[in-house]
Amino acid sequence: MSEQMDQTLDQSRGRTQQLVLVGNGMAGVSCVEQILKQPHDFDITIFGDETHVNYNRILLSLVLAGEKSPEEIVINDIEWYQNNSIRARLGVKIARIDRENRRVIDEDGGVTEYDKLILATGSSAFIPPIPGVEKKNVHVFRTRDDTRALLEKARPGLKAVVIGGGLLGLEAARGLQVRGCDVTVVHLMETLMDRQLDATGGEYLKRKIESLGIKVMLPQQTAALFGNGRVDGLRFASGEELEADLVVLAAGIRPNTDLAKQAGLDTRRGIIVNDYMETSDPHIFAVGECTEHRGQTFGLVAPLFEQGRVLASTLNGTRTQTFEGASPSTKLKIMGVDIFSAGSIHAGQPGVEEVKYEDPSLGVYKKLLIKDNQLQGVILVGDIEDEHQYLDWMRGGTDLTPHRRTILFPPRDADPGLEVAAMPDSETICGCNGVRKGDIVQAIHKHGITTLAGLKERTRASTSCGTCTGLCEKLLRAVTPNFQEETRTTMCACVPFSYEQLRDIIKGQKLKSVEEVLTVYGNRKGCEVCKPALSYMLDMLWCGDHEEDRSARFINDRVHANIQKDGTFSVIPRMRGGVTTPDELRRIADVADKYNVPMVKVTGSQRIDLLGIKKADLPSVWKDLGMPSGQAYTKGVRMVKTCVGTQFCRFGVQDSTSAGIELERRLENLFTPHKYKMGVVGCPRNCAEATVKDLGLIGQEGSWQVVVGGAAGKSVRKADLLITVETTEQALEASDLFFQYYRENANYLERTYDFVERLGIEKIRKDTVYAPDAEKRDLLERLARSKKLSKDAWTEGENPVNPTQFVQIEPLQNPAMRIEASV
Repeated sequence: MSEQMDQTLDQSRGRTQQLVLVGNGMAGVSCVEQILKQPHDFDITIFGDETHVNYNRILLSLVLAGEKSPEEIVINDIEWYQNNSIRARLGVKIARIDRENRRVIDEDGGVTEYDKLILATGSSAFIPPIPGVEKKNVHVFRTRDDTRALLEKARPGLKAVVIGGGLLGLEAARGLQVRGCDVTVVHLMETLMDRQLDATGGEYLKRKIESLGIKVMLPQQTAALFGNGRVDGLRFASGEELEADLVVLAAGIRPNTDLAKQAGLDTRRGIIVNDYMETSDPHIFAVGECTEHRGQTFGLVAPLFEQGRVLASTLNGTRTQTFEGASPSTKLKIMGVDIFSAGSIHAGQPGVEEVKYEDPSLGVYKKLLIKDNQLQGVILVGDIEDEHQYLDWMRGGTDLTPHRRTILFPPRDADPGLEVAAMPDSETICGCNGVRKGDIVQAIHKHGITTLAGLKERTRASTSCGTCTGLCEKLLRAVTPNFQEETRTTMCACVPFSYEQLRDIIKGQKLKSVEEVLTVYGNRKGCEVCKPALSYMLDMLWCGDHEEDRSARFINDRVHANIQKDGTFSVIPRMRGGVTTPDELRRIADVADKYNVPMVKVTGSQRIDLLGIKKADLPSVWKDLGMPSGQAYTKGVRMVKTCVGTQFCRFGVQDSTSAGIELERRLENLFTPHKYKMGVVGCPRNCAEATVKDLGLIGQEGSWQVVVGGAAGKSVRKADLLITVETTEQALEASDLFFQYYRENANYLERTYDFVERLGIEKIRKDTVYAPDAEKRDLLERLARSKKLSKDAWTEGENPVNPTQFVQIEPLQNPAMRIEASV
């Protein structure tokens, strides 16, 4: 905010207590959020070294991987600061603290007075004392700017090495790997995540990482980075060398204590605070990774949010809360692997027995450490469903004697709500965002939340790693009687992500082939379910500008005709709007005679079907017809059925034939999630059945009704009204908007009638015909790009994609006939 705005705020407020926060990160700002929830008498100023607003540092790995944009990880935008009358001094670094006069001085010499000062200076990446770390293309991974620098360097084939096998290092490795880099993780210890896992748990994680195509080198001590000004590789203590174009240092963090030390505050590894988050100066407080409490420093976010709540209580004068230290447990999700670790996890202590379970094929590992029949430690990899049970046993010192037979697989409670009912309101549900059970229950009651999406929006719970999603849903079921289950359709076991996730992944990471998607996010093989779906998704997202894999398509799409039960094919040329000419009819008759077509049939879609054509004859048939493909074989635009409208019908009030021909011309040759049929009628008599088509235009006096989501198959569904417009061009534009919206948001093989019912016609209207002009324009531009790159598939008759594309395949002999012959 400008200095002029600052002065205006000062004049309007009058003199109140000046609260200054140094540090615009998650811990400090979460404390301010807690202060704002209660009546207070503070004039708040926030200084931040970075020029960005407050963002979720945990999600930087998703930005690096392309699964989120930088804007999507913002926690509080600039309007939040303004709406709460907070001075946001972004990009301004505090140089020193004048404790005697209670003021902070920034690097530009600016002076800001305080009554209460919060230090939330966070931590910095530890730079190990390795010769060569100053070379170009050696980076750390802590901030948005660090992430942007890595994104500028990352490219397919780049040799990237990550030094450090902890959480941050593995997240950086995954992000670079999905960007196409050739990634190696180098770790000093013998076990990945050695603070949270033992050797066996680390091995399970290592296998998963290597299965994703990331190389892991354990244990390896890096002696130097070599290269002439720019890093070319690593030299290990063993003398072995490893080539590298890019090196990421992820060897831990160090609390930022310089400002506190210069001010004479008590520090050791961090800024020393008591249980109320007070420093050695009664007017100065500290929270976050810069602090040290009872000899402990902090690297995970869950305890930092708790610190923020405690400090808010202290500053508001209630002092009802104290900070007791970090939870003895850690719950993480790394490269899709759930990990839970609590208590003392390393064996070798006297009197400690180990109880283990392993299933390598499922990637599940459990280890319990028990002493005197009490649980001392636990490691869970791959299956962490029982984490709360184990944590309760540890905290309560439970005698495990009655549980020993089922200790690795505790029986499920008959009461599904017992787990959340047993939790106190102070229990942290979402460690990534510091959301407690009480916060969630209060939000549900206050805002009438009934869905997980609503809960995420109001509380931020389940918006980061996602491991708390199940608990959030259990709380919703327990608290709200109107809980609405959200269904997320996973595409296939070969690529276990929802359609929404895959769209984001493909766009964010610029994946342009089915093979690429399956290699990075699937089982590398795919199947008949996911490969056609991915092929369609790539075509839609890249508007046809992608690497098409014909093997991922159905046989119909490979030869552009509809296969019949005897191995022959059906050919249906396009007749826009059901209109043809005598010359076209003669050519169809000539083709039927020339190729001895067994059946010529008029379809219900106002077209002519030639049935029984051999595969080898397809190119010649298409050439002799001289007509474009009717796409009657594919998941795409089939036809527009029309009535004669005002051209001949005495009841017609709109020119339905011309409108239908133009509608078909606009959309033909484009793929859709499922077959797409349209109808245009010139009056409400509905002779072309527009009300039971995927899209229909219904002519009225002086207007058109645009209807969507109709069906006339196994079940009949009357289409929903999308909008009523005055002109034909407006009706065509509304049709284009719905068409592209369906292409982009429907699941593969989802018909429009299921799509409309799933999303609801009100949402569809809001996102299409009632959307802001910019959003409409974007939809139409993407449709135009797809249309520009589309082509008549029958042109491949003259230039086949491969030599065997139109080689006849003889049908297999009927199995029943073979059995009879053998008998």
